[in-house]
Amino acid sequence: MTETRHTRLLIIGSGPAGYTAAVYGARAMLEPLLVQGIQPGGQLTITTDVENWPGDTTTTGPELMQRMEAHARAMGTEIVSDHITALDLSVRPFVATGDTGTRYTGDAVILATGAQAKWLGLPSEERLQGMGVSACATCDGFFYRGKEVVVVGGGNTAVEEALFLTNFATRVTLIHRRDSLRAEKIMQERLFRHPKIRVLWDHTVAEILGGDDGAGVTGVRAAHATTGDAQVIPCDGVFIAIGHAPATELVRGQVEMHHGDYVKVKPGTTETSVPGVFAAGDVTDHVYRQAVTSAGMGCMAALDAERWLAAQGADAPVPADAEA
Repeated sequence: MTETRHTRLLIIGSGPAGYTAAVYGARAMLEPLLVQGIQPGGQLTITTDVENWPGDTTTTGPELMQRMEAHARAMGTEIVSDHITALDLSVRPFVATGDTGTRYTGDAVILATGAQAKWLGLPSEERLQGMGVSACATCDGFFYRGKEVVVVGGGNTAVEEALFLTNFATRVTLIHRRDSLRAEKIMQERLFRHPKIRVLWDHTVAEILGGDDGAGVTGVRAAHATTGDAQVIPCDGVFIAIGHAPATELVRGQVEMHHGDYVKVKPGTTETSVPGVFAAGDVTDHVYRQAVTSAGMGCMAALDAERWLAAQGADAPVPADAEA
């Protein structure tokens, strides 16, 4: 028989938003159940040094997430190693189905499934992630003081990343596969005026160089989009800025979305278009995408869920086949 687990507060996702929501939900005596997902800890688990988490001069992404998980457990959160493959928001209580076959029902749900950076798909890119290849200039730009970097992309994100990196790098090369940028005109003007930035038009990155004998990135091999002619650009870091993909497959068609499938929430809250369903972290944040802002939204989501549950007057009915 399929096992069914019921909880007042079901949290889907285990990054900073999910774990923080779990801490606050547990402190509110909601006895939350958190399903970790396919990548426990989220994007921070593939991040090396972290120097912008308040209270830690320096730490690593995996260490930070291990501490967050331990904190959530210590507060009383039940953490389950499973991956939610389906979520039905049309019934009460809400029903989630795990890859293990277990059904999880919740009176309220917090979506903290995060987002993933879009990558080029190069073997060298994957091999050098965390060794000079990054998808977040705000997170890692500090490490490239006095060095040369490459940014790949042509939209607002790429231009923002390039401009931000000029605060640290001596030279920023923006590589774009077309002959014009998609970014807003005012941002393009700032980019073109900046003395530290040069643009390499009509080129794609064919390979990221480096990694030999433990070394990080040493350069990129760029190929002309039409002729295929290649050139090597020496650099110490490569920032991929071709967009992010929020993990919203579970709720597509069930909650309102915007800005390329990010979950839309009511301004100033974490409330989605479905009462009792809340969203926190990168799954709803297309602007900041930082661990600390995700954690803040996780706090908000737990408080919003607590108030919403209290306003219902009574617990939602527990399914007859639910197990303790």
